[in-house]
Amino acid sequence: MALSYPRTLFAYFLLFAALYAGFGVQSPYLPRLLQEHGLRAETIGVVLAAGTAIRLAAGPLAGSIADRLDAPTLVFGGCAAGAALTSLGYLAASGFWPLFIITLLQASALAPLAPLGDSLVLAAAAPQGGQHRPGFDYGWVRGAGSGAFILGLVISGQVVDRYGLPAIVWLNAALLGAAALFGPAMPRLPPAEPSRCAAPIGDSGNILALFRLPAFRRVVLVSALILGSHALHDSFAMIRWEGAGFGAGAAGILWSESVAAEVVVFLFLGRPLLNRIGPRGAALLAAVAGMLRWGVEAETAGLPAMALIQPLHGITFALLHLGCMQRLAESVPPRLAATALTVYGTLGIGAATALLTLASGSLYGAVGPSGFWVMAALCAAALPIAWRF
Repeated sequence: MALSYPRTLFAYFLLFAALYAGFGVQSPYLPRLLQEHGLRAETIGVVLAAGTAIRLAAGPLAGSIADRLDAPTLVFGGCAAGAALTSLGYLAASGFWPLFIITLLQASALAPLAPLGDSLVLAAAAPQGGQHRPGFDYGWVRGAGSGAFILGLVISGQVVDRYGLPAIVWLNAALLGAAALFGPAMPRLPPAEPSRCAAPIGDSGNILALFRLPAFRRVVLVSALILGSHALHDSFAMIRWEGAGFGAGAAGILWSESVAAEVVVFLFLGRPLLNRIGPRGAALLAAVAGMLRWGVEAETAGLPAMALIQPLHGITFALLHLGCMQRLAESVPPRLAATALTVYGTLGIGAATALLTLASGSLYGAVGPSGFWVMAALCAAALPIAWRF
């Protein structure tokens, strides 16, 4: 069936807007919600850590099922519906075990959603040369998701002030429910043509088959090193800035600057850059930008320096992600697309980020801001892998 690409693009805008706004309204307030329902700080940490751990298994499992059944839209819809329904459990649950179980169930359903959403629009990430290729860019869709996440954050703050924390549960459930309705109706895009250098693999739709692809292994390693290097910044940048005398307003502006750079790259700059330098150039540029960014953060917290380096987030995260998506679109067979995206998102990025976040507390406690040199070293370690990207 022929696709109307403006209509298809609008459909994916709606899907990603509902999904990422759903993430945005809940993620900042879940710890407070758990506290309000009776958990202490140490048990909140246990519950959130368990949710992170189960995501690492649930994401690739759902991706593999989607590929084996050739039903990514249905698996996406089922996971989104499950996440919406389990979210409502937070309204009545109280105490450790009920909240622990609800968090595990919702985390299991949430884990595959972003990568499965990416798998649906993966074909748009490849260069658009032939007449059968999508008439829009993946970055437009992903940028809409980032913008919706920011909007969800802003709205959730207003809603909590006016109606209290339970309103976040209803918002989260409604937005994820909308994504569940949109998902099965998404048109399937024609797959990208495999790269000529892509290695042939067996027919089994599993993780081991993916790791036989050299290009896939390099994508996972580079993303784990560079995207994982953000862990110390995400955990301690606000603390470092406040220690340097920044007010909450200035710190918030700095953080918003990095997110704005991400959206600009996704929406406007990413595709032109990729067309000029390709995925390998994007990976190399992201590694160098990461070395510069973390090196500056290790040496100073001066406001002018911080303001100048925050836009590098558009390169160290958004451009690298676009490059990884293009390389996956070119090298992974369509029958393994959902598995590839869930492994990339949960095992590649998620596991590395979780481990480095866990190590960040000890690192920052031991050496303070000098720990950012370790993050710069991770980006340097990605350079030789990126050179063969």
